[in-house]
Amino acid sequence: MYSTILFFFILSSGILCLDAAPFNLTWPWNRKNVDPEVNMNASQLILSKGYPCIEYSVLTDDGFILGVQRIPYGRNETKYTPRPVVFLQHGLLCSSTNWITNLANESLAFLLADAGYDVWLGNVRGNTYSQKHIRYTPDQVEFWDWSFDQMAEYDLPAMINYALKITRRNQLYYIGHSQGTMIGFAGFSKNKELAKKVKTFYALAPVSTVGNMTSPLRYLATFLPEIQFLFDLFGVKEFLPSDWFTKWLATDVCSPTSEIFCSSILFIICGFDVNNLNETRLPVYLAHTPSGTSVQNMVHFAQMVNSDLFQMYDYGSADKNKAHYNVTVPPQYYPENMTTPTAIFSGGMDWLADPEDVKTLVPKIQHLVGNNFIAEYDHLDFIWGLSAADKIYKPIIEQIGLTEADDKLRFNKR
Repeated sequence: MYSTILFFFILSSGILCLDAAPFNLTWPWNRKNVDPEVNMNASQLILSKGYPCIEYSVLTDDGFILGVQRIPYGRNETKYTPRPVVFLQHGLLCSSTNWITNLANESLAFLLADAGYDVWLGNVRGNTYSQKHIRYTPDQVEFWDWSFDQMAEYDLPAMINYALKITRRNQLYYIGHSQGTMIGFAGFSKNKELAKKVKTFYALAPVSTVGNMTSPLRYLATFLPEIQFLFDLFGVKEFLPSDWFTKWLATDVCSPTSEIFCSSILFIICGFDVNNLNETRLPVYLAHTPSGTSVQNMVHFAQMVNSDLFQMYDYGSADKNKAHYNVTVPPQYYPENMTTPTAIFSGGMDWLADPEDVKTLVPKIQHLVGNNFIAEYDHLDFIWGLSAADKIYKPIIEQIGLTEADDKLRFNKR
């Protein structure tokens, strides 16, 4: 009992007091020569590189207003012409900026635009660009009553259908990272009509079951009942980790030489490889990430660590689950029911999408069109790695080009 009370006190002091004292770090953006991209939003980041940008507000069926950015063509073009659509979906605690914070020749969104594609950048509920609702505000607990279940059920179809409506296309290519793959596996396996609208699903650092993850996120699973009780008691729904909480998670994975990485909960949860990151870009990465999510979403991840099942959110009792799902246990997701052509890109050093969990996932994919394993890659290398353009992005662009060429050939033979 004493340990539980002490845990409540420490956790509430660390997470609920968001103005806690910061780390004693010399932050790169405290220097005189601050990279201007530190203070830009997603649209400004795109425009600063010489690319066109259009912003949209997409309404979900349950009332969330999602911010979506679009790069309709490359920076060497002057006007839009109809072209294939590629939709990029960010991962856990992230936003659309993940695809545009590297240099232009290293960022997937810009490479796709220059290769002749109409690029759409999604943002799920609760992050920096999607904190609006037709009935609730972020100050209300009702605003945060969701996990990735609702992203898969509402956000994903709303954004994909909107992109197809605006561009007057029937299908698009979907590229997800981390949680972006998770909602893809969930959404495309349950929503057959949505799945038909995806030509190919490219899953970077794919996540379904997480029972083998080595990320410090496992620590949350250890204290799951206490965490759920604490947040219910205080009515706290937005996951905004304090510096104390970040430091607590960092103790197991950080050293004095990696302090700057360990100031970000994202690097702590996902891991990092200093040899495959452009350290001059760190101020930009850390200024835009993490981008926020709900406590319920983080609890959902922790639940899946304990259960080792790819399942919906557990409301904590048979009665509550019965009220939500009409069954006493949370329903599972079945990627094997997904017929979308899917290509996997996974890493051998990934703390979150552990190689053992990926091995469990791959045989379940009915229409596997690629299984690419990069032994030295961690979770964030797929979005920020110095070698990502050569090892991942350009092969994807080449494969999309081949798919488009095959489609044109079949069309011409009719």
